[in-house]
Amino acid sequence: MEFQQSDVLKKLPEQFFASLVQKVQKKLQAGADVINLGQGNPDQPTPPHIVKAMQAAVEKPENHQYSSFRGTAKLKKAAAAFYLREYGVTLDPETEIAILFGGKAGLVELPQCLLNPGDTVLVPDPGYPDYWSGVVLAGAEMVTMPLLEENDFLPNYDLLSKDHKEKAKLMYLNYPNNPTGAIASRAFFEKTIHLAKDHNICVVHDFAYGAIGFDGEKPISFLQTDGAKETGIEIYTFSKTYNMAGWRVGFAAGNPSVIEAIELFQDHMFVSLFKATQDAAAEALLSDQTCVQVQNDRYEKRRNTWINAIREIGWEVRAPRGSFFAWLKVPEGYTSESFSDLLLEKVHVAVAPGNGFGLHGEGYVRVGLLTSEERLKEAAKRIASLRLFEKKSLTT
Repeated sequence: MEFQQSDVLKKLPEQFFASLVQKVQKKLQAGADVINLGQGNPDQPTPPHIVKAMQAAVEKPENHQYSSFRGTAKLKKAAAAFYLREYGVTLDPETEIAILFGGKAGLVELPQCLLNPGDTVLVPDPGYPDYWSGVVLAGAEMVTMPLLEENDFLPNYDLLSKDHKEKAKLMYLNYPNNPTGAIASRAFFEKTIHLAKDHNICVVHDFAYGAIGFDGEKPISFLQTDGAKETGIEIYTFSKTYNMAGWRVGFAAGNPSVIEAIELFQDHMFVSLFKATQDAAAEALLSDQTCVQVQNDRYEKRRNTWINAIREIGWEVRAPRGSFFAWLKVPEGYTSESFSDLLLEKVHVAVAPGNGFGLHGEGYVRVGLLTSEERLKEAAKRIASLRLFEKKSLTT
């Protein structure tokens, strides 16, 4: 017998990254030396002191039992201490922090926690595709907010119709931004909070790349802005800050009513995270943060190497201000998809086509700075061999 998938599953957006992975794998299997700049997976290992904390925690028999449904007090207190130390934000560990099974899980489950079928969600375009998945699973309606280069890749709320503002119940934001590498200002967050208060919109700020900022500029937390906790939450993941992508641990912080909704949903879905993972995550937040600065410096060097290399070949680009991504315009005559395919086929350089991140991603490709400076230089050299760009001197 063959059983049909539910209507909800049939409505889920296609995972375009899956097709990109297949294309890359096909080249690798054929023996090609592919420089994969299309991924978003950190290339460095988890810092040793966090691994050791995990090893010690695994050896404790008491950690092999079900842990408390809503996460350990230890990790919640560590998250609160982290926010106070890094951002000057005071959080109540019991009512303003929820432990998540990775940042993605929180982002996808939130619409199911707060919305009813037919409710409206404001989503950045381009943006992280899994926002769309959460909207579909909740049976909600999505209204996109264009992120345009002329507005520093920030949504212009004046472009939203009165009807959309009044109907919206949830809004996703993400700064430092995936895929554009843009960062948000305090003034922008103030505008966001004003809009949210006026229209009773819950703001969900995806702070996955919060630890990655360049040129001496530390990305700000949404929760640092007056009124933020009244209007929404922030989701923090260990994946990027501490190279713990495979550990699947994160947390939500902010508005108590939203936190309680997440906790209730997860009560029915899970039996909390493995306690040893939570112990190691607490160690990551509370221990010396030198590894975080070293990581940030590494990404900044890679950014500089990549941007300088492709500017030298005549590719006019805008340097990212945060995250580990660069967002680049494709040359005239190409779409995001055709240019990405050309690079993979002709010079074995994989990039992510911008149209996979939304309608306004068309005309761009996303490059992940997740390989060595030497490989980035080699990728630029290979692209130069295609002679697609005028070679001219550009100032930074």
